[in-house]
Amino acid sequence: MNADLVVRSPRLPAPGETLLAGAFETHPGGKGANQAVAAARAGATVRMLGARGDDANGALLARTLADNGVDTGGVLVRPDAPTGVALITVDETTAENTIIVAAGANMTITRADVESAAATFDGAGVLLMQLEVPIEAVAAAAQFAKARGVRVILNAAPAPERGNSLPVDLLRSLDLLIVNRTEAAIIAGGDADPADLARLLLELGPAAVCVTLGPDGAVLADGSGVRTIPAFPADPIDTVGAGDAFAGALAAALAGGLPLDEAARRGAAAGALATTRRGAIPSLPSAGEIAALVG
Repeated sequence: MNADLVVRSPRLPAPGETLLAGAFETHPGGKGANQAVAAARAGATVRMLGARGDDANGALLARTLADNGVDTGGVLVRPDAPTGVALITVDETTAENTIIVAAGANMTITRADVESAAATFDGAGVLLMQLEVPIEAVAAAAQFAKARGVRVILNAAPAPERGNSLPVDLLRSLDLLIVNRTEAAIIAGGDADPADLARLLLELGPAAVCVTLGPDGAVLADGSGVRTIPAFPADPIDTVGAGDAFAGALAAALAGGLPLDEAARRGAAAGALATTRRGAIPSLPSAGEIAALVG
């Protein structure tokens, strides 16, 4: 759960360079919060597990989640840690972005915190996780969810530092691993064609892998083979939150009983729609918008 501090620039700065930028905005964000709202807007019933500070940014996030129908009963308030902050620069020409995150309260989540919330997994259809919290908490959540028959999805973003692999037991517990091409190359240990990256990641233990490719769609790999999910056309103005729209909408579709390929198509539609609006949470589409684009 982060407050996104967004500045729009004529281009992304080079190392050591100072640029005069355009508009500055503050939005509620963070991969977990974004994906929770994305899933809720896509039609799922969602409960968020996470942590925030006892500050204005945290209050903004809690209010935004609640306003979008997300149950915040699992969000912990840390009086001794600030709410996470993401510093985002958006290229006004290409809509590409760079992001640096100061994790704050997000990194205070422990295995014990997850265990105390384990009853949340009872009756759930999908657990959707990210890597903006400690890996021990992610692994614990996967363990508790798997034991209750919940489908486990990890959006491995941000990817671990090169040389730091994800725990084998975590990878083997995953029903679906979602990564973009850069994250896939880091986790697989080398760059390759997206289809080959998906195959390499599948060998690490997940039941299925989805490599997202932005305007080039996505690649799915599982026991049935490797196939491409085409992208939907869009005129992007801001790519912040597009990956979260994809993951949240896909998870909502799986929770609703759709097969993986169709769920990924809905994720691709949500991602395309999100690029046509500014901000992360403000850009996330509704179930009706996704259905209209999918056709």
